[in-house]
Amino acid sequence: MEYAEVEDAVDAPGLRLVLTAGVPGPWGETAKSLFDFKGLSYLPVRQEAGGENAALQSWTGQTSAPVAVYNDLPPVCHWLDLLHLAERLAPEPALLPADPALRAEVLGLSALIAGVDGFGWQRRLQLFIPGMSLPEPPLGIVRMAAKYAWSADAAAGAGAKLAAIAGLLDQRLAAQEAAGREWFVGEAVSAVDFYWANFAGMVKPLPHEVNPMPDYLRGMYESGAAEMAQWLTPRLLAHRDRMYQQHIKLPLVF
Repeated sequence: MEYAEVEDAVDAPGLRLVLTAGVPGPWGETAKSLFDFKGLSYLPVRQEAGGENAALQSWTGQTSAPVAVYNDLPPVCHWLDLLHLAERLAPEPALLPADPALRAEVLGLSALIAGVDGFGWQRRLQLFIPGMSLPEPPLGIVRMAAKYAWSADAAAGAGAKLAAIAGLLDQRLAAQEAAGREWFVGEAVSAVDFYWANFAGMVKPLPHEVNPMPDYLRGMYESGAAEMAQWLTPRLLAHRDRMYQQHIKLPLVF
């Protein structure tokens, strides 16, 4: 992917999306797939993983990715704000159901995947263990780990939380299948389906030919495979594959 630098993107018109360059980060990949689903074009803007990102801090008030900025609207970086921005800019096709009860289900399940203490958060705690266990952890790892309130105790408890979230998601899909439905909520694809498909890559990345991620990152994401195999069910993986077949473009470009 060709990225604009932050300094050049500040005064650019339209939708700009700050992404971690060179890697398929789950929050960023989800933002891309949501905007793509809506038919929204955007200018990709570079963020350096674990870097100081001083220009990004000056522009958006923080140093992480993804961040979306549309024209003169304030920057948005929280997963929920990014979702609402996509809905605002292109109401159709909808990612959130109109029915309030179904909408609440989509938002609740999405939060379990992408939100604080959710699936992605817990997996990140695990992935920081090798670096944070060094006598002198690299500064980039320390910066990223601090954003997730990393501690050895929190990382040790992450596996059980991942299993619990995955178990709930699997039960949800099983109930939907029994009703003749293929998505997490209702009868149509919604935001939660995009979140699961993208975040599943943190434990089971797609093959290299469609996801040419760096070898070091693939090794990290695939670590702990034996433990995860106990809860990463065929049903959850089939849902992920269905999303890429029907709604998310391949190969991934980052």
